[in-house]
Amino acid sequence: MPVSIPKAEKLQDLLSLKGKVVVVTGASGPRGMGIEAARGCAEMGADVAITYASRAEGGEKNAKELAETYGVKAKAYKLQVDKYESAEKLVKDVISDFGKIDAFIANAGATADSGVLDGTVEDWNHVVQVDLNGTFHCAKAIGHHFKERGTGSLVITASMSGQIANYPQEQTSYNVAKAGCIHMARSLANEWRDFARVNSISPGYIDTGLSDFVDKKTQELWHSMIPLGRDGNAKELKGAYVYFVSDASTYTTGADLVIDGGYTCR
Repeated sequence: MPVSIPKAEKLQDLLSLKGKVVVVTGASGPRGMGIEAARGCAEMGADVAITYASRAEGGEKNAKELAETYGVKAKAYKLQVDKYESAEKLVKDVISDFGKIDAFIANAGATADSGVLDGTVEDWNHVVQVDLNGTFHCAKAIGHHFKERGTGSLVITASMSGQIANYPQEQTSYNVAKAGCIHMARSLANEWRDFARVNSISPGYIDTGLSDFVDKKTQELWHSMIPLGRDGNAKELKGAYVYFVSDASTYTTGADLVIDGGYTCR
């Protein structure tokens, strides 16, 4: 059965996530895209399962904050995204704790700090394993549940780097992995057409703390290349994640939403 037209008429009802369970991976940071996506979903009424890789404390703290602030059920889980067994266990555990999963935001990722020639083979493999294969692991693990239920929404955090080559920093492994994520979303949208929707979000430079190590001069150069002249704030992505996991987007699949302050239009 293809994805059906929702019964609700009002936009606020279509955007409501009450009664839905949403998983957000990579949501242990205090101001990253993952926690903002989780906040957006919780704000709209969803129960949320968030994951951490190594920052257990951050994950637990965020889950507690989500439950207390929004009055929803929230729980943190450990996920080693580079291992399929870990993704499989996550899906199993969340279903056991929450009863089902309606939407899955595959957001966990790693950044690159070298090009092909100055980086090691291990550097390349790590980025591709986490960013591309990690996303595949999550997709495969949740896809079986979506197929079983006949419904679901997978949202992949890709990047504008999947469409352009960033300058001046060299990060070919990351660019290639994120290009793969965009096409994985498109391909899965087709493969899963009978039971689920799959879309990707491609952020530009977002101030999440991950780029704090970059020197001021480089950051100024980045800003000069962005029509809006600044980094994005992670909360400026919340609405996009909510849209894709909600019933407001039931005719949207295989789409990539670029949120980059205009970077890729130059």
